Amino acid sequence: MSSPYLPLTRPTIDDATIAGVGEVLRSGWITSGPNVKELESKLSAACGGRPVRVFNSGTCTMEIALRIAGIGPGHEVITTPLSWVATSNVILEVGARPVFVDIDPVSRNIDLERVEAAITPATRAILPVDLAGLPVDRDRLYAIAKKHGLRVIEDAAQSFGSTWKGRRIGACGDFVSFSFHPNKNITTIEGGALVMNDEREAKLAEQYRLQGVVRSGFDGMEVELVGGKFNLTDVAARVGLGQLPHLEEFNAKRRELVRAYFELLEVPAVLELGLQLPPADFSQTNWHMFQVVLPEERLTLRRADVMAKLHAAGIGSGVHYPAIHLFAVYRRLGWKEGDVPIAERVCRNILTLPLFPAMTRGDVARVVENLTAILQAHCQS
Repeated sequence: MSSPYLPLTRPTIDDATIAGVGEVLRSGWITSGPNVKELESKLSAACGGRPVRVFNSGTCTMEIALRIAGIGPGHEVITTPLSWVATSNVILEVGARPVFVDIDPVSRNIDLERVEAAITPATRAILPVDLAGLPVDRDRLYAIAKKHGLRVIEDAAQSFGSTWKGRRIGACGDFVSFSFHPNKNITTIEGGALVMNDEREAKLAEQYRLQGVVRSGFDGMEVELVGGKFNLTDVAARVGLGQLPHLEEFNAKRRELVRAYFELLEVPAVLELGLQLPPADFSQTNWHMFQVVLPEERLTLRRADVMAKLHAAGIGSGVHYPAIHLFAVYRRLGWKEGDVPIAERVCRNILTLPLFPAMTRGDVARVVENLTAILQAHCQS
């Protein structure tokens, strides 16, 4: 009997949360309401009491942070080419220009040693990404920002529950953007949150969230700026309220599974194939993803063929991510192959393996066994 298909990821939603969603639906108040307020309060507590507002995606949170920071046409924002394209699309959305800086080959995060060379008089912000939940060096990041008078919008979409030197991501810093997409460590189905510095910024975020509207009294309404339709529903917020208490449990299970990956992959028979593993960080990372980099120089298969063979064996995999600057939109801005060579090599070869709390050690062993067999059959010595 064949094993069931192992997907790349799958959310764990308990019966109490499912029942809670039913209660929200029966209440008649299904758009933004009391559950949104409660979720914001609990997220604020998790972020050291800082103001937090929730939204219908983790993408719009970054766009709104850029708008609050006054970033627009004629400005530049430094970011990484190794991320979901939303990270740089929001820079274009506000009329600014993304400036891509190459990555560190070990952490796969933006190489902060290269950032200062990319700063120009037009630079207004740095938008780093915590890839797979591994935090960017916050000390170095904020030292650069302070030195050059730049805002920071942390794309922490993947690092909710990660820490930096004992402090949870979001508890300090400038703007911090989280995502609660179904593939994240906790979910609101779709959704995100923005952590801000003060109530003035929070009020602006509320305006941008819902068409720029400011209400007063029973019938007073004013529109002072152009906003969007970015509010989170109470249905989604109720899912988030059910997920939040399980965050540490989910992340602990992820760490347990990742330890199994390392145990099974850090053996001579696998290491000699040239497979590159992620940094073994078990003190700060929430292990949103487990990603390996395939040995391009030795592999006689394309990455897509490796993924197809895993799929045929009943195992899902993913690519996170293609190099942003090589998409047509960014090529038209002048970006080209060779501009960020380390990121380009990693983006050609990175492979995300299954990782979610409902997995077992046996699932990890199955992934490793099949991946190893593929590499051994198609790697040149």
